[in-house]
This record gives sequence, C-alpha cells and structure tokens, in this order.
Amino acid sequence: MATVVTKPDVDISPEIKKLIKHSIEEKGQVVIHFTVNNPSGQETWIRIWPTTFLYDQGSAHCSDLVHIENIVYYPNWQICSGGKKSQFTLIFSGLPKSCKTFDFIEHCTNQSGAFEVRDIARNKSDVYYLKM
Repeated sequence: MATVVTKPDVDISPEIKKLIKHSIEEKGQVVIHFTVNNPSGQETWIRIWPTTFLYDQGSAHCSDLVHIENIVYYPNWQICSGGKKSQFTLIFSGLPKSCKTFDFIEHCTNQSGAFEVRDIARNKSDVYYLKM
C-alpha cells in the first residue's frame, strides 16, 4: 500500500537549490489562450498544426508547442459552430529571459490559412489572451 508523504525530510545543499531555481526560471512555459470568433451563421473547422512555434524577435530562439487543450492536431478537424466562439489553449516551451517581443506562427498548408500573430509584447506572467 502506498503512502503520500506531504513533508518529506530532505537535505539539499544551497548550491543545488540555486542551480535548480535558475533552471526552473529559465525553462518556464508560455501559455496562449485563444478565442476564435465565428460570427457568421456558417460552421467552420479549426485545428492546429504541430509545426506551430513562438519566435523571439531578438534572437534565433524558437519555442516548441508542447501541449494543447480544446483543439485538435492536424490532420483532424474540429467544428466551430456558426455564431459562436471557440476557445482553446496552447502551451509552448519557455522563451529566453532576454525576449521582449515574439511572433506566434503556425506553419501549415491549409487552404484557409494559418494562425499567425506578430509583435506580441512579452509580459511577466507569460500568459497571453489572443482573439481571432
């Protein structure tokens, strides 16, 4: 039978704690919450390609898409009902601390086009809300 230990007795050196803290801060995540408006009465279809990235405008850094919520990956499609909003969340690997502005770009071959938002100003929380 397993037991959950809520306050384990662990001794970690101060040097290791500093290294871990620095690593956690440097490897944070970026969360983007999307709202897609579909004001027409027509149904549309949405999806996200795994070839979607965040590009730091001040360096060659590219953050990978690591998790999605409430949307499907290519090649599948998800319905976006007419007259309604669709909301989904994308989680990316962290941006470098030096990043001030970044671009969100989905690379795909959709006939209807890709999701793309440029010149996003970086904030301290790395949580963003975008509408399309």
